[in-house]
Amino acid sequence: MAAGKSVPRARVSVSRRATPATALASPAETMTPTREQALHIYRTMLRIRAFEEKASELFLAGRLPGFLHTYIGQEAVAAGVCVHLTREDTITSTHRGHGHAVAKGARLDLMMAELFGRKTGYCGGKGGSMHIADLDLGILGANGIVGAGIPIAAGAGLSARMQGRATVTVAFFGDGASNTGAFHEGLNLAAVWNLPVVFVCENNLYAESTPREVHQKVKDIATRAIAYDIPGVVVDGMDASSVFAAAGEGIRRAREGGGPILLEAKTYRFMGHYVGDTGAAYRDAAEVERWKQRDPIVLFRRGLLEERGFPEAEVATIEAEVQREIVEAVTFAEESPEPDLEDALRDIFA
Repeated sequence: MAAGKSVPRARVSVSRRATPATALASPAETMTPTREQALHIYRTMLRIRAFEEKASELFLAGRLPGFLHTYIGQEAVAAGVCVHLTREDTITSTHRGHGHAVAKGARLDLMMAELFGRKTGYCGGKGGSMHIADLDLGILGANGIVGAGIPIAAGAGLSARMQGRATVTVAFFGDGASNTGAFHEGLNLAAVWNLPVVFVCENNLYAESTPREVHQKVKDIATRAIAYDIPGVVVDGMDASSVFAAAGEGIRRAREGGGPILLEAKTYRFMGHYVGDTGAAYRDAAEVERWKQRDPIVLFRRGLLEERGFPEAEVATIEAEVQREIVEAVTFAEESPEPDLEDALRDIFA
């Protein structure tokens, strides 16, 4: 396919049981990433992958404290969603939240410093991996409590409504979180008040080590939107173009006063639940390999080169720049000071 032509139609489907009032029109025919957006998505996915791989390496070498839950394999979701957001828009995140922060524009050096527990980190070295936040960028914070970001997102949507701001909030969460009371309360409140919130369920098929089919009877989590009379949309979470199309339509709708949607991105985490967990006790190696054959970065790169005619040199330049950025982030973190003893009594709220 020649440069400038559209990529293949995005695989987006509306939950079949949704009523006409709640169904989203398919965005596939009208929403394709521009050249600039496509490059931004690719760079974002690369930054997420490179950051997570380096963080994992450092953790296993004993150089990082705490725990890590990597986003490797799910990059297309954060990148495809956040490319539509402005600086003023907000997101809530999860324990597996590095990808969301990077996609919303967080600095890799400040993130790495936080993982190292250094004073220059986003939370002064106190929050660690699961609590990275930057209110100036609209990153309301990652959260170690499963599902806890969902009602926070509803609150952010209500705040925007009360202040007359045309902003949108995106709540990222996993399939396990969709079973919590916070999920149902958050969706119900956002639906009743028609809040500008896009709920993005990253269904990676496992709640920690429990397969999705064991903890849920529904095949598509998006069908749960029917109970709140809001759109439920299923998208291929390994295809950044599909995520881009579905998220773009949902975010536009929310920004224009159409209310919330539930977007389910079917994806897969390539690594275990946390760094150090191989996943071998609960996942078949053949299953992991099948999903790795649909690596979102490899698929998107192929699309840029073969379907849209992007010069390989241009793509390679981005890849080299990202690798340099990672090296610089690690150097910054290692050279940053550790928090002072008295810092333990600062930033305490009650």
